[in-house]
This record gives sequence, structure tokens and C-alpha cells, in this order.
Amino acid sequence: MSESTYLSAGSMAEQVRHKKISAVELVDAHLGRIAQLNPRLNAFIALDEDRARRDARALDTAAAHGNFRGPLHGVPISIKSSIATAGLRCESGTRLRAGNVPAKDAVLVSRLREAGAIILGVTNTPELLMAWETDNVLYGRTNNPWDFSRTPGGSSGGEAAAIAAGCSAGGVGSDGGGSIRVPAHFSGICGLKPTPGRIPATGHFPESAGPFALLGVVGPMARTVADLQLLFEVMAGPDDGDPSSAPVPLRKVGPEELKQTRAGYFEDDGRTPVTPETSSAVRAAAAALSRAGFEIVPFRPEGLEEARRLWWKLFGTAGGMVLGPLTKGHEAELSPLLKEYLGWVLAEPPHSGNSLLETWLRRDAVRNRILAQMQTCPILLCPAAAIPAFRHGERSWMVDGRTVKYLDGWSYTEWFNLLGNPGAVVPVGQSPEGLPIGVQIVGRPWEEERVLAVAAAVERECGGFRKPPIE
Repeated sequence: MSESTYLSAGSMAEQVRHKKISAVELVDAHLGRIAQLNPRLNAFIALDEDRARRDARALDTAAAHGNFRGPLHGVPISIKSSIATAGLRCESGTRLRAGNVPAKDAVLVSRLREAGAIILGVTNTPELLMAWETDNVLYGRTNNPWDFSRTPGGSSGGEAAAIAAGCSAGGVGSDGGGSIRVPAHFSGICGLKPTPGRIPATGHFPESAGPFALLGVVGPMARTVADLQLLFEVMAGPDDGDPSSAPVPLRKVGPEELKQTRAGYFEDDGRTPVTPETSSAVRAAAAALSRAGFEIVPFRPEGLEEARRLWWKLFGTAGGMVLGPLTKGHEAELSPLLKEYLGWVLAEPPHSGNSLLETWLRRDAVRNRILAQMQTCPILLCPAAAIPAFRHGERSWMVDGRTVKYLDGWSYTEWFNLLGNPGAVVPVGQSPEGLPIGVQIVGRPWEEERVLAVAAAVERECGGFRKPPIE
């Protein structure tokens, strides 16, 4: 039965529908795998075993009478512990919210349950989500299933580790600066950062509001692109609680429209070097699309470096101003990762009203310039990060004879948070150590369907998910 935990979410739902497996069996298999692996992974911080089994029995009873809840009927999934899930801890990895248990599901969690998904539990994050690795003083460090000495990334690292290890069929992360895409890349799975407002961030903490509504999103994580599509379609849709919400309908991208999509690619940004295997993965993805009939051209938009600097002005400087009052007087309770982040923030002057307004206006201007360039090249292929999964505690790396510092390794995702582009990560290559390397596929705002269709083409040609050597 352990092999059932590596089925795709779509296959699980299909097997439940055809009575080849029951929802109860799927839940039991996943809970058994969690019991086996979570002591070493530390991916889940809380489980809801009683409700999961109760929901599974109810879904099996409904299925016996020919009633199916929706496209995720009987599929066991997980949720990042920064998203409200009724009866489970929503602490965002901080002692300042220790014991916070919401009584009500976030909108996206309600939509998943209504579609038949079964929530197994919630997964670990860095404190207040402010790191590209997952460790906190409440629950400790999460390990990468490919190599326990390395991180699965952050801030959705617990989610990525659980999915890659077969402890969850898929789930939900959040992303303000690569926090879905970097863990997907580090852990060898797929992840989608949607356009802000496409999936409601209502119920997330920290809240996506003010300038952070431009950056922070929630999105699906899974082992296959088809499962990303499935989860995305269930969760997408407007909600008044998300200030970026818009009534954008789902649409299908036909094969002819897809083949007419011109895709550009670049191997590095000219500032932060990437490992040779990362460059090779981008070239392999471009070649895969070319074989599939796409027009592929070298293309790197102008303005990315300005976008990176502006992203830090919002995520770093403004983010520190928001977190400052929350953490003031509690410094002794904070994790080393959060103290490190706050140290970087305090090294720069805080925003004035004028500087925040100037940042916001410059953001809109650079976004307009880059989107204009993407009119003739609406899909971009590029790295998800400069390096594969790093060892716990590392803060710099030598790449091509140059030092890559911690904050620079993830600029390849940060641009698209500032600009509002949807972006997916798909596993394509591997490092000399056998670690997975993902490639990022970026589209124009509100065009998630096209991004996912291109990602599926890359996945078909390049092989997609591989099981980590965790056994």
C-alpha cells in the first residue's frame, strides 16, 4: 500500500471513483508513511488523524452510493501552517502565535474540502516565513528527503518535503519571494506561484495586504503538473478578503494556441552566476519545448536588476517595518533565522512616506516595461535559483569562481513577485550530488493556464518527478 502514496492526486481520485482503492486506505497509507518518515523529515507539525479518517469514511460511503464530492474525492493533502485550517495550528513558525488554532478554514481550504480533498495536517515553516530554509524555535528544522543534511527550502519547506517524500499527495504553499518555487526546486517537485488574487490569500498569516498584496500569494504544490492544474482549478476564483482578487474565469489552452506561443530563455541574469547543471537544465527545457514544436529564442528582459532592488524595498524594508512592532520586546523568543533577517533590514533606513510612494511608482513603471517586452515572448524559461538545495546553515557558495551570497541566490524568483507574473517550477535536471534541479516557467499576469500547459510540455519531454532515495 505504500506505493499508493506516490500515485498522482488525479490517479488517487480516479482509483477511488472506480473503487480500486478506498479513501480510508489512502488516508491510512499516508498516515503510516508520515509515522515512518516524519521523525526524520520533520515536515508535519500537526496532524488531524481523527478527522481525516472520519472524512475518508464519509467519502467512501458517498462513493458507494455513486456520489462524488468533486475532482479531489478521497485525496489526502497537506496545508502550510501559515494558512488557516480549522482545528490545526496556524502559527507561521513563531512563538508569538504559539497555540493559535483557527476555528474556521481559509477560503482556499474550504474549496479543497468541498472538492473532496482530505486534510492530513499542516506543515512546518521558518519563523514568520522570512527565510529560504525551514527552521524555527517552535518545531525545529525540516530536512530535505534527498539529503537530510540539506534544507528543502523555505518558506514552504515542510510542504515540499512532505510531498516529495510521499507523505502527501499535494498541498498549498505561499510565496512572497520564491517560497513555493525554491522549495519545489530544492525538493524535486512542481509548484505554481499564481498572479496575486487568482487564488485568494484570505486566511494567510502574515496577511497579504497593502504593498504585500503585490508580492504575496498562495498556490499549489504537487509532484506533477497535472496535479498543480487540478489543485489550481479547485482553489482559483475571487474572494472579497483578498485585496488583489479579480473575477478571472478559468480557460483552456488549446494545442494550436499553445504551439503558437513563443518562449524565450536565459541561463543567468548577468549578475548572479548559476551552477553549470542549472544552466544545463534551462537549456534542456528549452530544447524540450523546441522538440515539442515551440518557437524558442534566447531572451532576457531588460529591467530585472531594478526589479530585484525594488522587491527588497517592499519585502525587506517595508516587511521589516510591519514585523518590527510585532517582534519588539520579544527578541529573546525569536529564531536565529528571523533575527538574521531583521538584522539585514535594520542595516538600511526605514521607508518614509515619499520613499514608499517612489518605490511603488517605480515598481509599476518597471512592470510596464517588462510586460511590454513579453508581448512578443509571453513565456520565459530561467533558473529557479542559483544553486540546488544547500546544507543546513550555509550562507554563501562558490559558483564559477565567484561568491554567491545568501540573499542573492533566489533573485531568480523575486523579480516575478514584484512584477506579479505567474511562475511554475518543474524538475528537469540534477546536480553532481544527485540533487534535483528545477526550471522556472514564467508567463504574463492572469495566464496561469498557459504557464501550466507549457510546464506540462517540459515535464513530458524531461521526465518530471523522481522519487528521492529516502527509503
